[in-house]
Amino acid sequence: MTRNDDGDAVAISPTGWVARQAELYETSGGTKGATIQGVPCLLLDYVGRRSGAKRRTVLIYGRDGEDHLIVASNGGSDHHPLWFLNLEANPDVELRVGTERFAARAETLSAEGKARVWPHLVELFPTYADYAKKSSRDIPVVRLRRTDG
Repeated sequence: MTRNDDGDAVAISPTGWVARQAELYETSGGTKGATIQGVPCLLLDYVGRRSGAKRRTVLIYGRDGEDHLIVASNGGSDHHPLWFLNLEANPDVELRVGTERFAARAETLSAEGKARVWPHLVELFPTYADYAKKSSRDIPVVRLRRTDG
């Protein structure tokens, strides 16, 4: 458990490496831990759909103009990641991207929107293509659009 800039308690992912990276990213003010395997990542703070608790995870991101894109790959699992289910229930989130923290709104891309950005995301992190082949589900791509100015 940690606190965000407003002093609210935020539960960090129970996955060990994610928790360690999220803690390093946040405590350094975004100057450390901002990449995974050399690929840029962000901190996503969101609200649990059942608990109402604030939660945090680390995710690789791509860009589409000013927007950030995240992939609900869940390592190629046949189930959506829990953070994705929570964003469907409450799309208002907070991001840390490097040293900047800001509010955003999540929107799952349509099939056409995903088809347009998917090649760039696979170029950024080629393992996404493997995940897509491995999973029986269509892996969603989520647009995070800044809302605080």
